[in-house]
Amino acid sequence: MPLLSVAIVTFNEEDNLARTLASVAWADQILVVDSGSTDRTVEIARSINATVLERPWPGFAAQKNFALTQCTGDWILSLDADEELSPELQQQIRHTLSSAPTFDAFYLKRRNLFLGRWIKHGGFYPDPKLRLFRNRLPSPPQFEARPVHETLHFAGPTATLDGDILHHAYPTLSSYIEHMDRYSSLGAQLLIDKGRTSANIFTFFARIVIFPFFGFKWNYLFRLGFLDGREGLLLNLYHACYSSWKYAKAWELARKPRS
Repeated sequence: MPLLSVAIVTFNEEDNLARTLASVAWADQILVVDSGSTDRTVEIARSINATVLERPWPGFAAQKNFALTQCTGDWILSLDADEELSPELQQQIRHTLSSAPTFDAFYLKRRNLFLGRWIKHGGFYPDPKLRLFRNRLPSPPQFEARPVHETLHFAGPTATLDGDILHHAYPTLSSYIEHMDRYSSLGAQLLIDKGRTSANIFTFFARIVIFPFFGFKWNYLFRLGFLDGREGLLLNLYHACYSSWKYAKAWELARKPRS
């Protein structure tokens, strides 16, 4: 069976990491790149014989790209610390890699959990992510250098596996709001870099009010988000708010030099 390396970047992930590592304990190499955790993250990683490298935080893409360069397996699986492989996906990955696949990379479906509930509608599933790919030594594929929502650049034939990644992203409302606040700030900087600052009052109103409103309506009603109960209502509503926050923060950043 080809050697499989698992790459994970961490910072204060003691609540999640043990679950993630348990789902990939069968891999040939588990690499954890930590950016100065002050909790038990490093202790947990070392307890299952993961290779731990400690490195200051340079940003999502840069840290993940560094982790990829340290992987020695023929295949790389890139995971976030709040994700785990379902038993079905574990079995499918092991079977796929042992059968000399003709594809060079695989998309993995992600099952997003919000307040403990699997969100199946509103565009939140299957949420495919390119996470399993051949390690092209000495230069593995790289994540795009951007502040947030980094994506992997990969050229070659791809396919999608059937099993799910379980994404334990938002166990509480507080964690979700904190996460969206941080990500909307990063997204705002990305908009600034692209010159999309909503300087025109009509564009500003559209991006702050109209687009989020119709985005919520589309996902909650037409994409059946309402079938996910109270959790679906809250997630679709606050996700629309995130879009509004992002553009409002970009406008705020753009006007600061003129203040």
